[in-house]
Amino acid sequence: MSSPEPQHMDPASLLAWHIAMGADEAIDIDPIDRFTTEVQAPVIARQHPQAQKPAPPSGPRPVAAKPVQAVVGAGPEAAGRVAAEASTLEELKAAMEAFDGGLLKRSAKNTVFADGTPGAPIMVIGEAPGADEDREGKPFVGMSGQLLDKILGAAGFSRTENVYITNMVPWRPLGNATPDGATIAMCMPFVKRHIELAKPKVILMVGGVSAKALLGTEEGITRLRGRWKELDIGGQKIAALPVYHPAYLLRQPALKGHAWRDILSVKRKLSLS
Repeated sequence: MSSPEPQHMDPASLLAWHIAMGADEAIDIDPIDRFTTEVQAPVIARQHPQAQKPAPPSGPRPVAAKPVQAVVGAGPEAAGRVAAEASTLEELKAAMEAFDGGLLKRSAKNTVFADGTPGAPIMVIGEAPGADEDREGKPFVGMSGQLLDKILGAAGFSRTENVYITNMVPWRPLGNATPDGATIAMCMPFVKRHIELAKPKVILMVGGVSAKALLGTEEGITRLRGRWKELDIGGQKIAALPVYHPAYLLRQPALKGHAWRDILSVKRKLSLS
């Protein structure tokens, strides 16, 4: 026997028929003619009293992107302007701490400015902080720093009396990577201003990075080591000696004799000045 036509069914049977056909959810109590052009969306304001509100979407809410703003105080030109405005070592330190050093600075824990005695006759300039230096905020405090102190102490020098220590780069590079040319260019104005304000008689360029950067050469540290140079920094003529980095001497202990000869050479240079 054939099923009755829907229009001839009683309301209960008609509802059951709609459910059987898959229409098991009502979205509004009034019918909408979706073929008319005037109606663009279903009316949702007049919901059935028993209709449930849709659940809020799960997962993280989308975040609108903020407009990119220009970075102020970044790059070699900005570093030059900021460094030139510092008239004391304290002002230079504050300027470097406020400077936008990009990812290099943001990945470091501290700005490693200097350690030792300001105005000392010897200024040691290393390469960049390591993990120990980054954690403590002072240069040469790890194993290489301990060896440096022993080398200096053998000739009667110490950071507590007559040595002032800093680095070419004040922020630890990710993974202790060797600072690249762009990093050196950004930090160079700070280094030169640091030398001008510290006014040392002798500069020890510790490691190939500092020696090549300050001398403007591509020669390696093995060729430069032990050969006195002269730096012209802000009109100051300063004697400078490239020496092996203590970290290199820890790996090549047979070369420690060179470090002893170099520090004795520094002592003779100061006695003549």
